[in-house]
Parts: sequence; structure tokens; C-alpha cells
Amino acid sequence: MSRVLLAGESWVSAVIDHKGYDPFSHTQVAIGCAKLLEVLAEREHDVTHLRSHDVAEFFPQTREELDAYDVVILSDIGANTLLLSPQVFERGRPAPNRLHLLRDWVRDGGGLMMAGGYLSFQGFEGKAAYAGTAIEEILPVSISRWDDRIESPQGVNGTLTDVEHPVTAGLDATWPILLGYQDLAAKEGATVLAEVEGRPLLAVIEEGGGRTLAFASDISPHWAPEEFMEWAGYGQLFDGAIRWLAGENG
Repeated sequence: MSRVLLAGESWVSAVIDHKGYDPFSHTQVAIGCAKLLEVLAEREHDVTHLRSHDVAEFFPQTREELDAYDVVILSDIGANTLLLSPQVFERGRPAPNRLHLLRDWVRDGGGLMMAGGYLSFQGFEGKAAYAGTAIEEILPVSISRWDDRIESPQGVNGTLTDVEHPVTAGLDATWPILLGYQDLAAKEGATVLAEVEGRPLLAVIEEGGGRTLAFASDISPHWAPEEFMEWAGYGQLFDGAIRWLAGENG
């Protein structure tokens, strides 16, 4: 069993409905990672989900707090949310740089995964903004300075490379369709485990005493459609990823 912190993968939708002359507004919190939380719990991982609107305030700010976890997953949460705690943004006081904190924690033995999405890697209009940061330093991929989305509404299939690895052991050679992904480039020394349209879809690297993994597509809609999320390999893939990042399976 691994102790996992999943940061992000939720959002608040604010809607105004107009009914004739009369408008009214309402808000709703949506959780994109419900399926992932379910399959990881089935495999007995201890997962703490820190919703996107709580990350700025409650994401760990010390090594002691990070050391409570074996693996951290960043999914659809931009760099600004980690950098701008309320202490900094609201009160103008210094605080730890949590991107540096994560980098150093990984190099000392932690495991980090970034999953794709509109606020992952560089993201929609470049707003995720991880290019050039301490997080890019430790990931197995290089990140564009520009909007790095490849929208694929027709559906594209990931395929395994010929590399044998614990993360992908036993998975189908061709995966169910995805509806988009990030355009990433594998770094020297990285191992690409799966590709999509000739680009890295899943890549890993050992960084100091720790490990990192980049999954260039989403763990939830819209890029991850029902075909991918209901695939038997969905849970197997991310269970394998967590176990490898935590040093449990080779």
C-alpha cells in the first residue's frame, strides 16, 4: 500500500441561467478523479485528494508534511496554485516555494506523477506554466513554452513501446482511444513506455534517489473518454505507476 497525495482534478462551475426576464446563478463543485480514486482504493492505496480550490492553502509547505506521502500526483492544477499560497498572494509575506520543495523531495526519494489536462504541463493558453520550473527539471519530459494541447476529437490510440517495465507489464499493446494529449518531448535518459501519434504518452525517469512519471493525457474526461476509463487496463496502469513511483515493484 502506498500513501498518495492527489492534488487537483476538480473544478467549480459558476453558471447563470436566464429564464425570460429573470436570471439566477448557481455553482457546483465537480470531481474529475472519482474513477481514479475508486480504482486506487480497490488496490489498497491510501489516497488523500486535495481539491483544486484547497491546494493553494493546504498543499504541504514543509518536508515533514511531504514525507507523510510516498507519491504525489499533480493533475490539472497549474503552477500558480502551488506558488501563490494565501500567505504570499493575500498578505504579501514570503513562503516556501513548493515547486522547489517537490523537486528536492523527489531527489531525496519521493515519487511524482504529472497527468495531462488543460492545467497540466504548459496547458491551455500556457496557463499551467510548468515550463522552466523546478518541476520540469525532474520530469522525464521537456515542456513547451506555448499552449501544448493536441486536441483529437476523432480519438487516437496509445501504443506500448517495446520496453519492458513494471508500470506497463501485462497491458494491451494498443490502448482505447483518447481525445487529446500534451505535446511533450522525452528527455535524454528518460524511458518512453507508450506513445501516441509518435509522441511520448507515458514516460518515466529516475531522478536522484526518486522517480517521476509523465502521462501526457488525462485521467478523466474530456481527454479520457468512457472507452479509456472503463478499460480493464485503466486501473492496472495507474496502480502500476503508483507502485513503481513508490519503489514497490522494481
